[in-house]
Amino acid sequence: MFDIEEELKKLPSKPGVYLMHDETDAIIYVGKAVSLKNRVRQYFQSSRNKGPKIEQMVTHIRRFEYIITDSELEALVLECNLIKEHRPKYNTMLMDDKTYPYIKVTVNEDFPRVLFSRQLKKDKAKYYGPYTSAGAVKDTIELIHKLYQIRTCSRSLPRDIGKARPCLNYHIKQCAAPCQGYISKEKYAENVAKVLEFLNGNYGPLLKELEEKMKAASDAMEFEKAIEYRELLNSVRQIAQKQKITNSDMEDKDIIAMAEEGSDAVVQVFFIRDGRLIGRDHFYLRTSVGETKREILGSFIKQFYAGTPYIPRELMIQEDIDDKELIEQWLTARKGHRVYLRVPKIGTKEKLVELAKKNAALVLSQDRERIKREEGRTIGAMKEIAALLGLSGISRVEAFDISNTNGFESVGSMVVYEHGKPKRSDYRKFKIRTVKGPDDYASMHEVLTRRFQHGLEEGKELQSKDMPKELGSFTKFPDLLMMDGGKGQVNVALQVLDELGLDIPVCGMVKDDNHRTRGLYYNNVEIPIDRNSEGFRLITRIQDEAHRFAIEYHRSLRSKEQVHSVLDDIEGIGPSRRKALMRQFQSIEAIRDADVDTLAAVPSMNRPAAEKVWKFFH
Repeated sequence: MFDIEEELKKLPSKPGVYLMHDETDAIIYVGKAVSLKNRVRQYFQSSRNKGPKIEQMVTHIRRFEYIITDSELEALVLECNLIKEHRPKYNTMLMDDKTYPYIKVTVNEDFPRVLFSRQLKKDKAKYYGPYTSAGAVKDTIELIHKLYQIRTCSRSLPRDIGKARPCLNYHIKQCAAPCQGYISKEKYAENVAKVLEFLNGNYGPLLKELEEKMKAASDAMEFEKAIEYRELLNSVRQIAQKQKITNSDMEDKDIIAMAEEGSDAVVQVFFIRDGRLIGRDHFYLRTSVGETKREILGSFIKQFYAGTPYIPRELMIQEDIDDKELIEQWLTARKGHRVYLRVPKIGTKEKLVELAKKNAALVLSQDRERIKREEGRTIGAMKEIAALLGLSGISRVEAFDISNTNGFESVGSMVVYEHGKPKRSDYRKFKIRTVKGPDDYASMHEVLTRRFQHGLEEGKELQSKDMPKELGSFTKFPDLLMMDGGKGQVNVALQVLDELGLDIPVCGMVKDDNHRTRGLYYNNVEIPIDRNSEGFRLITRIQDEAHRFAIEYHRSLRSKEQVHSVLDDIEGIGPSRRKALMRQFQSIEAIRDADVDTLAAVPSMNRPAAEKVWKFFH
């Protein structure tokens, strides 16, 4: 048993990282300290004003552990790594884990290539970026190949010159084929130099060259070639327009600002490279009540720049953050050159920070509207269904369906919706074990019995080990069972629940003659639903999802060798009679419901064969 009071006495007065664990032993918070002894003890001192987030967290702490380091800087690095790995509940968390694309020019090769890369390596290649749009990077690389015919292959040149035929890129005029020796190393190097000039943003010479070639082709009445040059010219202009000058000092910097509301926060980052605004991006953070802007910004900077391969010379931030000097020291060590965190007060930089702040607020506002609409589709729809059925509240719904091919390989599906959204981690598949033939009611009885028996047994096992029930995959029972069908399926579910001593509301999703949902069957009454309501749309989605999941599982069990019909098991019914029966009745259920005279009237059938079919089903 972990005695917190005793363990607090053993804490060292050294820098390090501490990890707080809850009752399930999950890590719920990671922090760093100059002195572990002083910092960790503060959490358990009742006299201190901790704030609502920390007060709530402390109630869940069952034990803590710590790792000592040689310096506070080492503790900061370790804290960043542990937060990224464990994603603790009470740390401010960056929700997006993005990597940014670069354009890589392999100038270390005899015949360099222009490549797409998401990693910045120390391999003597030249890197341009990072860019915020992977699509824009790919478009730029494609344009470079068209303009300068740079190779894309991984052949080792000049060693492999002439060893294989030129690839398709040569034939479509996007590669000069250095692999065949069709271009000299010197001429190829000239093209690469133009590529580097283009990537550095010097578009003037290229635009002039393309305009001259377009005019010359037009004068020579080579209109197809002129159109080709015109398209290239437009592509270059489009890329040139995106590179807007924002600063005259030609420095690399990131502009960082945020907006928050409740437990939601958005950070907006403008990326400025060589004085040009090359793009922007926004990031969602999960925060806790009572956290300040400086705390949120500090958490974002630590998490974001621990993961991105490129760090600019300056970070222009909205306001000062905690541990500013320490974070500067850490970023400087990561970059290998001095990095500054600055809060601009006047001038262009201050305006850029304000612009980033406005953009963050706009994203958050738009997202709030989207969340409201989403809540209407999910939580609001659940409330509609609960009101329709006269239930106090519904959080978790489970829906079941049966699928088979003519009674062969019957399977059951269980889909779960929580707060109106599918919870796919709780979906379950059942292969029918005890039922032979196409008996959907018996199959459903088996599926439901197995599902709830498993949950009851798992709950008892966890209880005997003094472990929370939430750890079990089947122990969480639904607030409502939704059956794919009407009275029959509902009665099967109620029978199973009665046999197991469970009290869970059950309703059926009833379809009309066109196989469209028309209402709910509940407490022996069919309840109509407004087809334009969000509740109706959610019921339809649940029904479709249960059906899709069952069909998908059934298909996975089938192969060409497994295609089978229940009619194959009837003595005296061969391929021709089986085809005749299916052609006449269209389904196994219709064959099962037909009388002997009707069966005997089918072409190729006779009365003895009809009696065998009837006896098989009855």
